Amino acid sequence: MTAESHISGETRTHTLGAPFALESGARLTDVQVGYRTWGRLADDGGNAVVVCHALTGSADADVWWAPLFGPGKALDPERDFIVCSNILGGCYGTTGPTSTRPGSARRYGPEFPPVTVRDMVGLQIELLNALGVRHITLVLGGSLGGMQVLEWALMDPERVEAIAPIAVGGRHSAWCIGISEAQRQAIFADARWQGGSYDPARPPDAGLAAARAIAMASYRSRASFERRFGRAEREAGLFQVESYLRRQGQQLVERFDANTYVTLTRAMDSHDVARGRGEYEDVLRSIRQPALIVGIDSDVLYPLVEQAELASLLPAAELVELSSDNGHDAFLVDAKRLEPILTDFRARAASDMFAHPGRVLRRS
Repeated sequence: MTAESHISGETRTHTLGAPFALESGARLTDVQVGYRTWGRLADDGGNAVVVCHALTGSADADVWWAPLFGPGKALDPERDFIVCSNILGGCYGTTGPTSTRPGSARRYGPEFPPVTVRDMVGLQIELLNALGVRHITLVLGGSLGGMQVLEWALMDPERVEAIAPIAVGGRHSAWCIGISEAQRQAIFADARWQGGSYDPARPPDAGLAAARAIAMASYRSRASFERRFGRAEREAGLFQVESYLRRQGQQLVERFDANTYVTLTRAMDSHDVARGRGEYEDVLRSIRQPALIVGIDSDVLYPLVEQAELASLLPAAELVELSSDNGHDAFLVDAKRLEPILTDFRARAASDMFAHPGRVLRRS
C-alpha cells in the first residue's frame, strides 16, 4: 500500500489559482489541497468547524475521531459544516515531497522546501476562503493539530470564534525537538537514504520503521506498556512489546513516505507562536477566543505543565485534565471520553457563560 492508495475515495481536491508563498520565501505553484467535508455550509457561511490532524493523520477525521461525529455530538453534520484537510507537506493529497513538480515528471523528494505550521494554516485559510466560509465556530485538533489550532487563532482571529488545542504547548520544547531528531536520524542511518535521493522503488523502509518505533514509545506511557505487554513474550526471544513496535513501524511504511516524515517533524519543530510576533507571554495573551485546553496526565511529550501555561496566559481559557494511562495518544484512544468535554465546551462557548471562565482546572 502506498501513500497515494491510502487517500480516501471521498477526498476532494482544490487547486490554488496562484502561487503559494512559504515563510521561507519559497513559492509553490499549482498547489493542491486534499480535503473532506461533512454537513452543509449555511447560506451565510457561518457554521464551519475546522478539524486539524496530527503528524501521520489524514483528512479522514470521521475515521480517526469517529466518536466525536454524530447527531448532538461535538461534530454534528446536521448542524456543522465540518472541514478537515490534509496538511501541506504531507502525502495524502496535499502538495508535499511525494508530489510531482509542475512541468516535470519528477517528484520533489528531498528538494521540497521546508514548511512551517503557519504555512499549513495559511493553506487551510486559502481552502476555507475558496469554500465560502465566513465564520468558524470552532477549530480543534491534537498534537500537531493543536499547533495548527493556536495558529488559526492568531492568523485569522476575526473569523475564528473558539478554539480547542489538545495535548500541545505554545512552542516545541527541546525535549520534543530531540525526540524528533532521533527519529530523523533513524531514517538518515538507513543505507538506502542518500541525502533523501533514494530510489522510489527502494525507499528507506527500515529507517522509517525505526523512526515510528521511537515515536510510538513516546506516544504512550510506561503504565500503558506495562499493562498491555509487561514482560510477556510473543515467541522465544521476542517480547510482545518488541513485536508491537515492529508491527507499528511496518504499518507506517505501508502508508507513508520518509521524506514526508522528515518534512513534517521539522515543521513541528518550527512551532513557536511567538516567533516573529513579540514576547511569548504577550502573544498568548492576545488570543481572545474562548479556549478549551485539554491536557493528558500521562503525556510525556507535551506534559500538563505546558497546557497549564497556555491556560494561565490565554485570557479566556479553561484547562481540562484528561486522566488516562494512554499517554499522548489518549486524545485519540480515549476519544469517547473527550467527546462530552468538547460538546459541553461548545455549548458554553456560544453563550455568555464563557466570558470569564476563570481558568478552572477540571479533571475527567
